[in-house]
Amino acid sequence: MKRTRLANGLDVTAIGLGSAPLGGLFSAVSDADAEATLAAGWSAGIRFYDTAPLYGFGLAERRLGAFLRQQQRDSFAISTKVGRLLRPDPSSTEDDHYKGAPALRPQFDFSYDGVMRSVEESLDRLGLDRVDVLLVHDPDDHYDAAVNGAFRALMRLRDDGTVKAIGSGMNQSEMLTRFAEAVPVDCFLLAGRYTLLDQGALDALFPVCRERGIGILLGGIYNSGILANPHTGAKFNYQDADAALVARALALDELCRKHGTELKAAALQFCMAHPAVTVAVMGARNAAEVADNIAMSERTVPPAFWQELRAKNLVDARAPLPGGA
Repeated sequence: MKRTRLANGLDVTAIGLGSAPLGGLFSAVSDADAEATLAAGWSAGIRFYDTAPLYGFGLAERRLGAFLRQQQRDSFAISTKVGRLLRPDPSSTEDDHYKGAPALRPQFDFSYDGVMRSVEESLDRLGLDRVDVLLVHDPDDHYDAAVNGAFRALMRLRDDGTVKAIGSGMNQSEMLTRFAEAVPVDCFLLAGRYTLLDQGALDALFPVCRERGIGILLGGIYNSGILANPHTGAKFNYQDADAALVARALALDELCRKHGTELKAAALQFCMAHPAVTVAVMGARNAAEVADNIAMSERTVPPAFWQELRAKNLVDARAPLPGGA
């Protein structure tokens, strides 16, 4: 699999495996299916893995660590996140997003000490001696705490060689742009804000990242599922998509069918065509989905599709298209 430079001294595969589905996002996943998913990704050549304490309230980290501990440590790279500490909550009911998760609940903590505890606890769940990338996770309402606490801790960990790269992972581009201008970060994980349905990252984030050499780990390429299977009730940004979004996704799907290709292939290849995008982080909950993600990256999407997509103004005119269409 093609490799790319994410940060100084850190080369990763251009497709990474996201572990939120392995934490039971939207539906429970068995231990056996989780292991088969990770084995399929490894066999396909994937060597970059993204996780977080939030994903299944520690379940994704434990499953990912159980698999990666069987591999040579220098043969893969892994990112996890800080900003949420998992604490027991026996009174909690099943979470709306994560099914089959343990009786823990995340508590926001973007302080210096909280981040250091978070890293220790993640390493314990993973059973690894180190991670390669640390990202401040969803500090939407905590900008000052993130800059003065979390990033200060991450910069220390990068300076002493504990990690190779630091940044933030969010579902918005505006605050990531502010971080790019305020903190010496290496990369961002941007979820759902550069897709066939949403090109908001073109306004400011991608230009500043290109200027400053900040890598982009792009998640949410299918916008929580609507670009994988558009229909009424499909998810967008982890919620039920409204009728207008469903109609746009269906129009894109119809255009793909007209040109004899698949919406998932167009969605993935559109994202990977932007020079700011370093890694496409694709979630999967079983081995078949891993194989499908790889296949979609290689599926032929005719130039005529991209030309008609542009002609019909279905994407931002500033967005580069595969093959220069």
